[in-house]
Amino acid sequence: MVGVLVVTYIGLIAVVMSYAALTVEFSQSVKNDEASVAMLEGQYLASVADIQNSDYRAAGYTTPVRQVFVPTESMTALRY
Repeated sequence: MVGVLVVTYIGLIAVVMSYAALTVEFSQSVKNDEASVAMLEGQYLASVADIQNSDYRAAGYTTPVRQVFVPTESMTALRY
């Protein structure tokens, strides 16, 4: 009887330790993903700032002569 309790106790300890290891591994992967997202967000914001700060006239672009507005419902091949 004591042997069964010892084996059960060791099994429960193994389950708890593996759960803790998986939890730590998951939290580390979340931190790594957050760091990747933060890096991509920084690159995106830098690109947006470059676009907003660009002088299009110096690049050779001119102001449009007229504005054309796009209709709210677009026509596609699947919908007429």
